[in-house]
Amino acid sequence: MQARFALAGNPAPYRVWVSEIMLQQTRVEAAKEYYLRFLSALPTVRDLADCEEEKLLKLWEGLGYYSRARNLQKTAKIVAYERGGEFPCDPKELQKLPGIGAYTAGAIASIAFGKRTPAVDGNVFRVLSRLMENPTEISEADYRKYLEERLRAVYPAEGAACSDFTQALMELGALVCKPTSPDCALCPLAGLCKARESGTQTQFPVIAKKAEQKKQTLLVFLIKTKEGVCIRKRESGVLKGMYEFPSVAANGTETPESVLNGWGVYAFKILDKKKFTHTFTHIKWEMQCYLAEAEKGAFESVSMEKLQGEISLPTAFRQCLSMLEK
Repeated sequence: MQARFALAGNPAPYRVWVSEIMLQQTRVEAAKEYYLRFLSALPTVRDLADCEEEKLLKLWEGLGYYSRARNLQKTAKIVAYERGGEFPCDPKELQKLPGIGAYTAGAIASIAFGKRTPAVDGNVFRVLSRLMENPTEISEADYRKYLEERLRAVYPAEGAACSDFTQALMELGALVCKPTSPDCALCPLAGLCKARESGTQTQFPVIAKKAEQKKQTLLVFLIKTKEGVCIRKRESGVLKGMYEFPSVAANGTETPESVLNGWGVYAFKILDKKKFTHTFTHIKWEMQCYLAEAEKGAFESVSMEKLQGEISLPTAFRQCLSMLEK
């Protein structure tokens, strides 16, 4: 079992970069097949730079946070066409590229280039916070820098050992020093861990309370026409620029009929309705999905074959397709 993708045999910068971006907000188990499929379709940074956006988003479909995919391509274009296909090895230069922050820059520099550059992700935060019984909230701006300096002091010399050290810390946090049930008996650092000595492992790291999640009610319309199913691109808000089944944020005064009439949908009949939910980081959609037939849909209509094979449809809307399976 591994906490990251297997990179030891080929820690090329492109592979490390794609894996780290893909694993932001996504578990290894959920992302593994996407990662393999992505590299098979786009094996080089030039392939990614030249990829049509629709194909890219289709490859990313199901992973969410689509801005990650768009930033991947922005960076790929810079690396492919401004840097001759070569990633910078300096973490400060890496952070100048779209979508690459301090952690990702550290991971690429250390794992791909063997630099003595710590990569402090959530797993490493947990390991170090428990080792020192450090009460600092992990959201504190200077805490990461403090941990990076402490780590840098014990990093091995530049080269493969740095790559191994970085990945070992990530694996330790993900597989042994787990959030709620750490396997302290298996931990090679057990003898140094202050939290283990005090029995306070689950109290660290200290995490600030999350802000209350907002809720939004959305009316979603699965409109069938002779040509297929109606879709459009979202113009604003969450998932801007992504395809959706036509939807509107509910304010409590509209009816399904008034929405469809307002859009200019002609000769429609509502066949069914069903509730779905989808949770983002800061907002939860409560979706009321209506299945309708119409003579004229007022939007682009696509076949189910194209919808399944070519159109990148976010998971939030894709779940509505279950209404067509009856």
